[in-house]
Amino acid sequence: MKTAHATRAILDALETQHPGADTELDYQNPYQLLVATILSAQSTDRRVNMVTPALFRKYANAKALARASTKELEPQILSTGFFRQKSKSLIGMATALVAEHNGEVPADMDALIKLPGVGRKTANVVLGHALGVPGLPVDRHVLRVSNRIGIAEGDDPVAVEQQLCRAMPKERWTRTSDTLILHGRRVCRPKPLCDTCVVQSDCDYFNTVVNSAIVIKKAAGRAPRTVRKARR
Repeated sequence: MKTAHATRAILDALETQHPGADTELDYQNPYQLLVATILSAQSTDRRVNMVTPALFRKYANAKALARASTKELEPQILSTGFFRQKSKSLIGMATALVAEHNGEVPADMDALIKLPGVGRKTANVVLGHALGVPGLPVDRHVLRVSNRIGIAEGDDPVAVEQQLCRAMPKERWTRTSDTLILHGRRVCRPKPLCDTCVVQSDCDYFNTVVNSAIVIKKAAGRAPRTVRKARR
């Protein structure tokens, strides 16, 4: 795994490729971001952003959402997938916010992850983007990109979060996650676009997998072509 100094340099470069990286979920306050992030599980931010405007007009705050029924809520979030479980999580989350936090989203990791439907990734998204508390959400994109490049190691989101947090200054934690997520969506996809990556020369995956394939093809007398098969 790369050193903290190397990791920071790699993120510096990636930030030039994805300037202004931020969450792509639309929200105006912590409550809205919490709802949107719960809905984003196994869905796309674009799809969630299509659903939430009407949802927030009807349920403007946690108190309003806590009064909803699953039968009422399910059709409104149907297109985000897993709508039955999500409706239960949203109502349970809102009910807990009203009962335990006067309807306000707490700026505390331990309190957030006690809410129904809220895991560490969701809590970090809300903390870092809406509450001003540094957090480093680790999703499938962060796992894939950080392991391929070699700035983290392993499939456990909590372990990868800890590794990246140790390498990056606290004030950069949220931006680091946003940058890695965008890189995973746009460049370092399951079938990566290595030719467009600004950290190609520093990437373990490119140097060990892609370059090796090119060398083998050259030795076999075939024209080199960038290999796009992902190992993750």
